[in-house]
Amino acid sequence: MSERRSVGPVDSMWLNMDRPNNLMVIDGVMWFDETIDLERLRPLIQRRLIERYPVFSQRPVASLIPFGTPSWEDDPDFDLGRHVRRATLPAPGDLESLQRYVEDRMSVPFDHAHPMWDFTLVDGYLSGCALVSRFHHSLADGMALTQVLLSLTNDSPGADLEETEASEPSPHHNGGVMGAARAMLGTGTQTVRGGLRTMSLLPELVKRTRAMDLLELGWRAGMVADKLLLGHNPQTPFSGEPGIEKRAVWSGPRTVREVKRVSRLTGATVNDVLVAAVSGAVNTYLRDRGADPVDLTTMVPVNVRPPDQPLPRELGNKFALVYLKMPTGLRPPLQRVAECKRRMDLIKVSPEAVITFGLNTLIGRIEPHVSNRIVNFFSDKAIGVTTNVIGPQQQRYVAGVPIAGAVGWVPGSGRQALGVCIFSLAGIVRVGFKVDAALVPDVEKLVHAFDEDLDELLRIAAHPL
Repeated sequence: MSERRSVGPVDSMWLNMDRPNNLMVIDGVMWFDETIDLERLRPLIQRRLIERYPVFSQRPVASLIPFGTPSWEDDPDFDLGRHVRRATLPAPGDLESLQRYVEDRMSVPFDHAHPMWDFTLVDGYLSGCALVSRFHHSLADGMALTQVLLSLTNDSPGADLEETEASEPSPHHNGGVMGAARAMLGTGTQTVRGGLRTMSLLPELVKRTRAMDLLELGWRAGMVADKLLLGHNPQTPFSGEPGIEKRAVWSGPRTVREVKRVSRLTGATVNDVLVAAVSGAVNTYLRDRGADPVDLTTMVPVNVRPPDQPLPRELGNKFALVYLKMPTGLRPPLQRVAECKRRMDLIKVSPEAVITFGLNTLIGRIEPHVSNRIVNFFSDKAIGVTTNVIGPQQQRYVAGVPIAGAVGWVPGSGRQALGVCIFSLAGIVRVGFKVDAALVPDVEKLVHAFDEDLDELLRIAAHPL
C-alpha cells in the first residue's frame, strides 16, 4: 500500500534550507582494510534501512495548496541501484585521494524526484575500500542518522548472514517491518542503540527546572533571549560569503583512553577536552593568519529525543541547536579546558535547548522565503556547527569486514564556514573538519594545530605538576 504523510515542521525547515553553497547534507565515510562484497551490502541496506524506515524509499512533494505543508510520498520509480553505487578511487588511492573524492561529492545536490540519500562503495582505497554516505538533513537529525548508519554494522563478521528468514525483505518495501525488527534483535542494532550517545540535555534540564523557582527560570530565559537576538561573531578569517567548493579532512586517530587522562586531571568531560583542543586549533589558525585571537561562537546540537527509546519509523528531526562561545581567544591549554567545561555546564542548566527547539518548530511552519531569512539571522551568529557523537566502543563489522575507521561532517547554513564533528568508534576518536574552500584554503594547518594542541594536553596529563 502506498504511504503518504506530511513533512514535519522542523523537517520542512531543513528541506527548504538547501543553498548551492551550503547543502543540508550530512556526510560520512567508513574505511576498511579489506574489500566489501557489494552483493552482500545491498541486501543489508534493503533489510535494515528500506524495510524499517519508509522515508528511505520516499521523496518530498510540494503541497498543491499555496503555503501548504509538503508531504513524503513513495517514489514510484524507486530503485536501490540509484542509491547504492560503486566507484573506484583515482590513483594513488591514498588518504588525500579519498578526501578529494568526499569533497567532490559534497557539492552535488540531491534530486528531489527521488529519496535523498546514497551510499558509494569506493574501491581502491589503500589495501581495501571506503563506504561514503550522504543523507539529507530533512530525513532526520544527525544523531538518528548515525544510529541508522551504525545499524548496518554487527559485532561479529557473520552476524548479517545469520539473520533469520523473518528479516528477509518482502516484495513490497513497506512489508515485513515488524518481523524484521524482531528477528534482528541479535544483529547488533540494540548494541548500537545502547552504545551511541551524543549531548542530551533535556532530562537534566527538566530535573533542574523543577527545582528552580519561576523567577530564576524567567531570568535564565531572558539571558537566552539576549544571546539569541543580540549575539554576534567578530570579523575573522572565517568570515565571508561561502562558496560552493568545500574541504573535508580529519585528524589522526586518538584512543578515548588517553583523552580520558586529561578528563581525570581537569574534572572535565572527554567532550570538553576535545572542544578545548578544537578551540586551541582555531586560536593557532587565527594567529597564523595575522588575526587577533577572540572567542568565537559555534552551534552545538542537543538531542531532545528520549535516549532510551528506539527510533520511530518516521525518523525526523528531534534536536535543538544551542550557542557555545568557544574559548578560542585563550592560549593556555588547561585554562581552555576549564573554560569549556564551565560554559558547557551553564548550557546544561539553561532552557536554551527547549527554547530553540520550539523556535525551529515555529520557523518550519512559516513561508519558506521568510523562514530562510530567519534561519540566516540565527545561523550568522555562529561560525559553524560542532557536534560530538560517541559510537559503540567495540569493534564493528559491515558485511563481514571490520571497520578500520570512520568520521563524519555536519552541514552549515547561512555564512557558516567551519563544521566540526567529533566521532568515536571502537575506542578511537577522530575529528572531522568541513570548511569553505575559499575562506579556509589551508585547512591542513587547522588539523595540524588540533593534533598539536591535543598532544600538548596529553603531555600535561602524563606529567602533571
